Amino acid sequence: MSRSLDAGGFRTAASFLTVVGRAATPTPSALGWFPVVGAAIGAGVGLAWWGADQLWPPLLAAVVAVLADLVLTGALHHDGLADSADGLLPHADRERRLAIMRQPDVGTFGVMALATTTLVRVGGFAAVDPRPLTIAGLWCGSRTAMAVIARTRPYARASGIADAFLGGSAASVGLLGAVTALALVLVGSGLPGAAALVALAAGAALVMSLAARRIGGFTGDVLGAAGLVGESAGLLVLAARW
Repeated sequence: MSRSLDAGGFRTAASFLTVVGRAATPTPSALGWFPVVGAAIGAGVGLAWWGADQLWPPLLAAVVAVLADLVLTGALHHDGLADSADGLLPHADRERRLAIMRQPDVGTFGVMALATTTLVRVGGFAAVDPRPLTIAGLWCGSRTAMAVIARTRPYARASGIADAFLGGSAASVGLLGAVTALALVLVGSGLPGAAALVALAAGAALVMSLAARRIGGFTGDVLGAAGLVGESAGLLVLAARW
């Protein structure tokens, strides 16, 4: 792959996953940059958390960290979580679930999922001292999980925005993302950081397992939900009394 294509993939990944630049349709080359963009988002969230902690009590600093994530990502993954919860959790057949996930409104399950993850995230940030490197590693891990899911699991719809992610090997992006994420969390938090990364992977896998049973694969919403649930699980473990 040429350098220009690599650079184009990075720009596309950044515009797709963040509010930086104009929204772009994903491309196959963009998927390889997901871990890097995830680490950058996490670094921004971590620095906002650290800066807020210099001014306010831990709870307010935690709120700032959660808000920073919302601002940097444009709540993209939160939208995916809400849609996934509305589609995957109620009793319905496969086609009905997929139809629900396309609807723009948020239902009861979506509201509950957003409220629960927000509480966990605020509580997780508030329970420990600011660790920007750890957050960079966890956010790198969540985007790595998204990329691996997109490369290894079937797409649940006949067509959609995630079509561009299908095909190709997951080995390179998975290995790069896992090694980078592990290095960051180990430097930032040691073994508790590594445990948090394992919890993140388990949370993302749990969401994908549910989606596989309910709709037969992943959608763009499921990718967002897997990343967000994974991050929340990681924060929960990081906040444990080690």
